[in-house]
Amino acid sequence: MIYFVGAGCGAADLITVRGMNLLKSADVIVYAGSLVNPQLLDYASEDCQIYNSATMTLDEVMDVMVKAAKEGKKVVRLHTGEPSIYGAVQEQMHVLDEKGLSYESCPGVSACFGAAASLNLEYTLPEISQSLIITRMEGKTPVPKKESIESFAAHGASMAIYLSSGMMDELSKRLIDGGYSSDTPAAIVYKASWPDEKKFICTVGTLAETADSNGIKNLAVVLVGDVISKSGYALSKLYSADFETGFRKARS
Repeated sequence: MIYFVGAGCGAADLITVRGMNLLKSADVIVYAGSLVNPQLLDYASEDCQIYNSATMTLDEVMDVMVKAAKEGKKVVRLHTGEPSIYGAVQEQMHVLDEKGLSYESCPGVSACFGAAASLNLEYTLPEISQSLIITRMEGKTPVPKKESIESFAAHGASMAIYLSSGMMDELSKRLIDGGYSSDTPAAIVYKASWPDEKKFICTVGTLAETADSNGIKNLAVVLVGDVISKSGYALSKLYSADFETGFRKARS
């Protein structure tokens, strides 16, 4: 069996208990060494075979996983954050499908949630935003035109923008072109939850200046939206005394 496991966004203790137990019982681990915290490998048994996919091609990764699975070994493919977001897992799963090999997924904490925790931030404040858009700028991987930064910015919702911290000037311009004002609150969180995490509150208009002055060129998630100001929102109905739920009667 092969398990795709989310390592979380940085801190070794942010992996799920299920993910940790899978690492402990794995015969083979293939981990994304460029981004996964190496401390997670401390969970592996002494005789576990460990491979760093940062130095491997897709074919080489699949060769290791397929061979081990056919030998009846338990394989963990350890991806950074949450594998379903920019994890490139589907292409691996298709190869396993073709080989008739079984696999399962174990979720992880993505960087936007690690960043929100670092800032003690809620993305969905009533009357401010009830949506979170997770997206990225186009790099080597193209982004469909209908998913442009401008089109998402037009909603005015909370946004978490990955893989774009090296293009802050363009990102800022496109956010403003899409509809955000230059003074819309924004945040840059570098290596969320890692020991060397850095976090900066700024505005859409000062994203590039903030990144440049603090040496942020990669490994950061950019957050945008009025929720970052933590003001001007309405209270949730969830705990309102006059709101009745299946668990609590309304109180006058």
